[in-house]
Formats: sequence, structure tokens, C-alpha cells
Amino acid sequence: MTTDPTARTGSRSAHPGTPFGYRNEGVEDDGLPADLVLAFDPSVRRTDGGRVLIGGSPLTLLRLTEAGARTVDSFDRGEIVGPSPARRTLARRLLDRGLAHPRAASAPFRAADVTCIIPIYGEVDDLARTLRSIAATQPEAPAVIVVDDASDPADADAAEAVAQRWHATFLRRERNGGPGAARNTGLALVRTPLVAFVDCDVEPEPAWLTSLLVHLADARVALVAPRVRATWAPTAIAAFEHDRSPLDLGPTEARVAAGSRVSYVPSTTLLARMDALTEVGTFDEAMRVGEDVDLVWRLVEAGHTVRYEPRAIVRHPARPTWSSWWRQRFAYGTSAAMLDARHPGSVPPIAISGWSAAAWALVAAGQPVPGALVAAATTARLPAKLGALEHPWREALRLAGRGHLLAWRPLATATIRPWWPVALLAALVSNRARRAVLIAALAPPLVDWIAGDRALDPVRYTAIRLADDVAYGAGVWVGCLRERNARPLLPDLRSWPGRKNATEP
Repeated sequence: MTTDPTARTGSRSAHPGTPFGYRNEGVEDDGLPADLVLAFDPSVRRTDGGRVLIGGSPLTLLRLTEAGARTVDSFDRGEIVGPSPARRTLARRLLDRGLAHPRAASAPFRAADVTCIIPIYGEVDDLARTLRSIAATQPEAPAVIVVDDASDPADADAAEAVAQRWHATFLRRERNGGPGAARNTGLALVRTPLVAFVDCDVEPEPAWLTSLLVHLADARVALVAPRVRATWAPTAIAAFEHDRSPLDLGPTEARVAAGSRVSYVPSTTLLARMDALTEVGTFDEAMRVGEDVDLVWRLVEAGHTVRYEPRAIVRHPARPTWSSWWRQRFAYGTSAAMLDARHPGSVPPIAISGWSAAAWALVAAGQPVPGALVAAATTARLPAKLGALEHPWREALRLAGRGHLLAWRPLATATIRPWWPVALLAALVSNRARRAVLIAALAPPLVDWIAGDRALDPVRYTAIRLADDVAYGAGVWVGCLRERNARPLLPDLRSWPGRKNATEP
């Protein structure tokens, strides 16, 4: 991909629906630039002579006409989308289903079109590092607004001095309202078409902004987020965060949506269009945690696209103490009930085929043969739904069979994370339940440790992982009690009779 971050393909001309006055030249009503190139997601497979695509997130089976297959061939060769309505319609479908990802030739905006908002509450040393990193942004640095969320006067004075040293605008709030409220205060002063929310302890890498701006060549992209990597430190917490930070969403780019592979992005660093925020509203100040996920989901529900770009990297330090780390994880868990109240059904503890859940429940109950029979019988039902394929039985084995086998992982995670109070009670009264809970507690951490970089020994890694799960799960239960909402504790069983199978297009 060749990206020229200084190229301005947008113009400051009047354009309906864009209150900040920008439009992208050469972009049709579908939002795609004509010179866009597509890269297929690593999950995508082509079958039936290239006429069927299987992949994406959630899993999609997409049947193509002969002309559509030829178009996909051309996309796979790196040819641009171009002006053809048929090619553009197919390209948009592939992007919206997570089957492909965009590769724009240039960005329609530059750093001068961005204002960074940094909320702060007493973290003066962290602020200095963040401002220094933003000032090093290449090829040019954006403007910055620092919002003090009613820190102690001495801390606020020190933060203002740091902000002035780095030529940032400084605002003080009279009452502490949380990070969402502080960001909203800063938004009132933004006069650029784009805003970047950056936490005060974040250190963006020099090219972070150019890698995000290029995604806005697609006019439907309202928000894009970078990958958040843990800052290295010689502590067990930092070593664990390097592999398992909840802020690090991995190395694979994605379209962000509830229920997909990347269901949210954190406000550690976000780049957004101001007009999209004007449309859906800003951060919900009633939420002191989870307000970033709520904003992302409101944008998606309004028809906008949110993207995760792991090639843009920012660094974030781990919590300095075990108590602060545990409180952070607990707080994350408390957001589940609030998010479910605003987006019903978006935060189940597990979303899985009901037949897979039944099969593994039988195995856990000491009935492996009936469990295997349930898995085999439901796998045998799938070819009828795939009858139009050339090899429906082969695909059924790959889709349903593999899905049944891999279902152990989310079931084990749910058992130890949100359901651990129930699992603990069951383990106290049943030897069989005790064995199942022990396996659920140890298997996922050990599998991840073997696959990871193993900065920690397996004993410490597993112990910290379990503490992480217990803290988050405890937060979920407390949040459910506060909100009087038990839905975040209830599984989403997707394939019981009457529910549409997730593999159907």
C-alpha cells in the first residue's frame, strides 16, 4: 500500500450533511473511492470454483454469480474497485461482512484536520510523555486540547504548565465527571473535521495518525482505532499485559461490530469524524466505564462503519500495582450491565451454537458418547442447508464439525470468567463438577501460554490469568445487581430450533 499522508483529496466546499465542510472528491454515494483496493480477510476460503466465499465475522457464506466470481478474482489480483456500480456494490458487501478490508491510495485528511483531546486527572508525568509523543507525530502533529477533570489544584497547575510547554490548549472542569465528561468538554472547542481521543498515559508511535487517516477515504468510516500495545516494564503485570491486555485487540485488522471478532475498540486512542459524533451524540456521561464501547456501538447502529487498524500502534503502560490492576478489571466487568441496558443482547457471556453447548455439557457430565452423538447428528443436518454447494458434506464437516470441537474454548472461558461464582458452588458439592471446573480454569491459560511469547512462566501466567477472570466476573455480577439486569449472565444459544444458523448468508 502506498500512502501519501500529505495528499488532500478532500476540499473545503459546502456539502450537505457535513457540518465541518469537507467532502471527498471522487467518492460516490456508496462512500468508496474509485481507486480503492481490497485485501481479503485471512479467514476467507473460496469453494465451488470460486463462486462461494466462506469467512468473515460473524461467519458468512456468500454465493456469487459467475460475473461476481470474476470480480472477486480481479479484487484478489489487486485491481481497483473502479466506477462500475456492480463492482462497487460487491466491494461494499465484502467490506460490510468482514470478508475484505480496504486499502486506500491516499488519505482525504491530514494532521491539520485533527484535534486531539486528552482527559487528565492528576497524571502530570504521564501527560508529559503523551504530549511529547504526539508532538513527534509524522509528518506533522495535530492540535491538542488537554482537559483537567477537577484534579487537585496543585496537580491541575502542574498539568497546565506541562500543556503550555507543549503548546496545548488547557481546560479545567470545576466538577469531576469522569473521562467521558472530560472528552465532551474538550469537544466543545473542536473546530476541525476530525477529533482524536488520546488517554493521558498513551505514547503513540510516530506514524500512528497517517495509518488511521487513510481509512477515512471510505466516507462511511466514522471512527478508526489503532492497536494498543503494552509498554514494556520489568514487572509481572507488564509481562502479562504484553500477551493478554484487554486493550490489545490483536494483529488482525477488522470491521468493528458487536458479535464480531473485534466487537469493540477502547478509547485509549480513537480517531473520529466530528459530524458523525454530532449525529449520534458524544460520550454518555452517566457511564464512567464502558462509555467508549457505547459510543462505538451507537455509531454502528446508526449505519456508520468503525474499523480497527493494527498497523497503527500506540503504547499504554500496565497498572503499577496489583490492587489498581484488579480494580481496573473489576470496573471493566461492571460496564456489561450498563451496556446491555443501552444495547440489549450485545454483551452475552458466550454466543455459541446451542447444540455445541449441549454436546459439551454432556461430556462435562461424564456422558461423552451421547455428547458425540449430539455433535454428529447436528453436523449431519447442515448439508441440507448447504445443498446448493458442490460438496455440502465436506463443508458441513468443516463448519459444524470444527465449530463443535472448538466450542470448548468459549465455554471454558465463560465458566471461569462471568460464571465463576456458580462454578465454584458446583465444584464444592460435586466431584465431577470439580474436575470440569479445574479443566476449564487451566486449559485456556496453558494453551495460550504455549502459543504466546512466554514472557512469564506458566504458573505465574495462569495465576494472573485466573485473577483477571475472577476480577472481571465479579464486576459483571456487581454491575448486574446495580442495574437489576441479568442478561449479561445469560448465554446466547444461537442454533436452537427457530434460530437462524450463523453460517447462512
